[in-house]
Amino acid sequence: MFDLRPVGYLVGLMVLAMGLTMALPLLVDLAEGRKHWPVFAESMIVTCAVGGLVALACKNSIGQGLTIKQAFLLTTLVWVALPLFGAMPFMLGETRLGFIDAFFESMSGVTTTGTTVISGLNDLPKGLLLWRGILQWLGGLGIVIVALVFLPEMRVGGMQFFRSEGFDTLGKALPRTIDISKGVFNVYLLLTLVCTLSYLVLGMNAFDATVHALTTVSSGGFSTSDNSFATFPGAPQYAAVVFMILATLPFVRMMQGLQGHFEPLWHDTQVRTYLRWLIYAFVMIAAYDLVTNGRFNEESLRLRLFNIVSIFSGTGFGDGDVMAWGYFPFVVLIVVGAIGGCTGSTGCSIKIFRYQLMLSSLMQQARRIFNPSSVMVLRHEGRRVEDEVLQSVMLLFTSYILLFGLFSVALELTGLTLLESVTAAWTAIFNVGPAFGESVGPTGSVSAFPTAAKALMILAMLMGRLEILAVVVLILPVFWRP
Repeated sequence: MFDLRPVGYLVGLMVLAMGLTMALPLLVDLAEGRKHWPVFAESMIVTCAVGGLVALACKNSIGQGLTIKQAFLLTTLVWVALPLFGAMPFMLGETRLGFIDAFFESMSGVTTTGTTVISGLNDLPKGLLLWRGILQWLGGLGIVIVALVFLPEMRVGGMQFFRSEGFDTLGKALPRTIDISKGVFNVYLLLTLVCTLSYLVLGMNAFDATVHALTTVSSGGFSTSDNSFATFPGAPQYAAVVFMILATLPFVRMMQGLQGHFEPLWHDTQVRTYLRWLIYAFVMIAAYDLVTNGRFNEESLRLRLFNIVSIFSGTGFGDGDVMAWGYFPFVVLIVVGAIGGCTGSTGCSIKIFRYQLMLSSLMQQARRIFNPSSVMVLRHEGRRVEDEVLQSVMLLFTSYILLFGLFSVALELTGLTLLESVTAAWTAIFNVGPAFGESVGPTGSVSAFPTAAKALMILAMLMGRLEILAVVVLILPVFWRP
């Protein structure tokens, strides 16, 4: 049995940090005067006490560093512990959710999925609405750090290709963990502040602008209104499109941009492919609308652009019923939701980088059929792609598709219809957000889903956000052997 103290110490510190952030919605509730603030006071005391005691008990492990096994365990435990404590305000507050519903809402927030079990958002205390935004903001920041620091060392999903010591930064090696985390935080905070100011200038009030900035930059999609972004038509939606795209670009490249080196961002093949595929999806859906309905106006184009970017990025904001667009646009949206943004961003799903590698490998194999004696080396951005990286990518892709099918079947067995089960599995495993079907309320809430279905979706959201293998490895007996 390996030493659990370094893992316990870090998990305790993160739980303690989450508890301290509860002071923000507490203050908002105090200012609102609805006497809802004791909910956050109680939650903060419990969360800080538990996190602090665990960290204190494991403090003698400081300086030992983490092994690969400890990194796997830490990654999963953090994404279980934080939603558990984050669920407390939903259980104690005006929502009065049961444990599964509260855990669902919190897990959806921390994994930045954005699916909700709550309706009547407009009438909730502002503290709870802000808390939903904070959960997603913390989760978005955390997943970028995990993608840049932990997954490369854990060799999950081909992320070893992005090992920090070898990542090209204009001839200089990337700084190690602390500097990477600081750089990511600076970019993340700057994007959030600029997004907030943009929403303010474009007509949102200060509270709505703040919460929506938190959930835009994190690619989360929680809103302060049951109508989501339909409440803010026009210019705010264009601003949301810009920031949803920025949040799903590689944060390493944006860190370089802040240092004055924009060339890596402009020439990153992930970025170019991502933007190109976004344009392809928009053109296909807009052309379909023009041919079938004869519509070609600003409002129609804006709604299609907004919803496409929202689903492609995994943010999950909504405006209107996308199923009413027709079968072809709906299928396009399902496909782009399974692609996701760039690696090392807040974006969800399989990621552009992996599709690039798989398509390049497919083309290479096709060329090899006609040139069997030729020696071909797979390269990405000028760097050789080792067989281990490609195999890891293929394994991850296969795992996503397999689990998508398994969760679809399992969810249908709970009593959901075929459409509900397939789209619920899709939105959970790929962390996209929107839900579809008869049981989904007009506000997008899945509160009517059976408890078993919600529990399955909680597991799918966790596995999808941590790229499956980081969770699956924990159930293998070999993992726990000395």
